[in-house]
Amino acid sequence: MEGDVMDKLEDMASVSEFDPITGNIPATKVEITVSCRNLLDRDTFSKSDPLCVLYTQGVESKQWREFGRTEVIDNTLNPDFVRKYILDYFFEEKQNLRFDIFDIDSKSPDLAKHPSDFNDFLGQTFCTLGEIVGSPGSHLEKPLGGIPGKNCGTIILTAEELGNCRDCATMQFCANKLDKKDFFGRSDPFMVFYRSNEDGTFTICHKTEVVKSTLNPVWQAFTIPVRALCNGDYDRSIKVEVYDWDRDGSHDFIGEFTTSYRELSRSQSQFNVYEVVNSKKKLKKRRYINSGTNGNVDNPYCNGMEGILEAYHQSLKTVQLYGPTNFAPVINHVARYGAAVQDGSQYFVLLIITDGVISDMAQTKEAIVNAAKLPMSIIIVGVGQAEFDAMVELDGDDVRISSRGKLAERDIVQFVPFRDYMDRTGNHVLSMARLAKDVLAEIPEQLILYMKSRGIKPNQPPPDYSPPGLSPTPTI
Repeated sequence: MEGDVMDKLEDMASVSEFDPITGNIPATKVEITVSCRNLLDRDTFSKSDPLCVLYTQGVESKQWREFGRTEVIDNTLNPDFVRKYILDYFFEEKQNLRFDIFDIDSKSPDLAKHPSDFNDFLGQTFCTLGEIVGSPGSHLEKPLGGIPGKNCGTIILTAEELGNCRDCATMQFCANKLDKKDFFGRSDPFMVFYRSNEDGTFTICHKTEVVKSTLNPVWQAFTIPVRALCNGDYDRSIKVEVYDWDRDGSHDFIGEFTTSYRELSRSQSQFNVYEVVNSKKKLKKRRYINSGTNGNVDNPYCNGMEGILEAYHQSLKTVQLYGPTNFAPVINHVARYGAAVQDGSQYFVLLIITDGVISDMAQTKEAIVNAAKLPMSIIIVGVGQAEFDAMVELDGDDVRISSRGKLAERDIVQFVPFRDYMDRTGNHVLSMARLAKDVLAEIPEQLILYMKSRGIKPNQPPPDYSPPGLSPTPTI
């Protein structure tokens, strides 16, 4: 499969900057993706054609107002809607949301008219925007209700903060020798693009049109905001799936490939070629090569202190620092590395520097309890004048932290407030020395406790080095 990419700029809404004079807290632009599973089937000779409508509630009037709609997806009870909702998230406010699902049988835009021949109500759910953002992985699943005595299925809401990237990409793809999926004719192929998430899942971000009756399709060029494709992270994995369209919604999987925006953008002067691979078919057929011709994963490692400082300076250019303060995602991320190396050869120390009150306390406690059995420690440095009572609770010096009745296997958290180490005499060298000492004070004991609990003994020290031709100096 071949594709070329052209960059251009588009004037898009961005997150406003913090005003140090007025102290106004900016709104975060949050993108909400909607999926549903096991919806009611309202159509007699086919499956439902679902659409999702988002309503927001006024702060004073309490009136529900329509915010936006997804596209209609034909013949499915498990839709993954491509069209997103982009909202301003104020983490200090309660923003009530209502999601209604309809089976659309007409092109009329008025949901209130012609209920018999226009649409069928499939269910609804209520939540707050903060509830979605604060869920583990910003991934909230809720049952749909609103129809007495009916199981209306489930709605899946995923939130992601949008970056400030304003680039847009224009791409065009074509394919060669795709697998034939239709018995009486050629395939009707279309492509679906997904961006990767931190927890290993994928979020749909674009779907091409269907090209009828061909194994060598040429899809129309399309333009997509880069932040919709990868949220401004050029090395973020992008998965592309190719399907053969079927009228009844049971589209046949042809194959897939992975790439990144950085890799795609290299094709401005040349074509990118990707092999479309069907993993199930590859396992079954020994001579299988691919299903047609149509990545680059984030590198989390830094080379020494200079590499760490460079990564920090680069992140300052793209990261805006404001609430909410969620610890669980980063703890779980490091824990995945620790879980992969439990033989004592590596030990991980996570340093968190925060100036805010923690927003996901319950999830953080659970993450720490789970991480306590892994080769890792957590250091939290609180900066600024915020109240850090919750951080002290995480530091299990006096009372071992627990979650859902489960006690942490060992204490792995050390919290220090930076303000306690500011030397009023102006001796910053002494201040930093005291801070470093207390920050690292518990690490040796935590490391040794982990090794002893796993029965891991230190390696034997290497023999004393002797230059060639000389014997070690004898001792008496």
